[in-house]
Amino acid sequence: MPDTAPCVPAFTALLFGLSGCLVDFGARTEPEAGPTPGALQALKQLHHQGVPCAWLDELKEELALPLAAPLPQWVKAVGATDGNPWPAPDACWQALMHLNVSKLDGCVLVSGNPRLLQSGLNAGLWTVGLASCGSLCGLSAPEWALLESRERDLLRGKATLHLFALGVHSVIDHLEELGTCLADIALRRYKGEKP
Repeated sequence: MPDTAPCVPAFTALLFGLSGCLVDFGARTEPEAGPTPGALQALKQLHHQGVPCAWLDELKEELALPLAAPLPQWVKAVGATDGNPWPAPDACWQALMHLNVSKLDGCVLVSGNPRLLQSGLNAGLWTVGLASCGSLCGLSAPEWALLESRERDLLRGKATLHLFALGVHSVIDHLEELGTCLADIALRRYKGEKP
């Protein structure tokens, strides 16, 4: 019997915010803060699939590079752009150029920062917002863990509504859920949906 599984298109590239996405939001004040839950696993999976990745941040290089130190060396660093600041699309396009990407089709931006997500939308990328980390919740992973369930649900709900109102394509809590989210985006792409 022939294989009838759909041929889901591969992703071209993934861009990530640095602080509040790949690195704990608390890292803005705690230089020793490490990767967010699921960040290293998600990057490992993407590397295994041959998907090039880069991170973006508006922090100055002397602050951003130490934060990114625990990340794999193959993840390209793209700091603040020389062009227009977020939410202009320049930083996303610059990151894709650093990755030698020749097409926008299949490019995804993942972030908890609304301005960076707007930049991704303006650049024509698929966007995935992070609801429980980043600037909308404003808490580090340890601070988030100390909240009562009801407080977490309230913050997550407000962030999710804000992100969908912005126009992002998907919202997840953290990078541990990225694989399932990308599978959903791949299926949407297979069905002909565009960002």
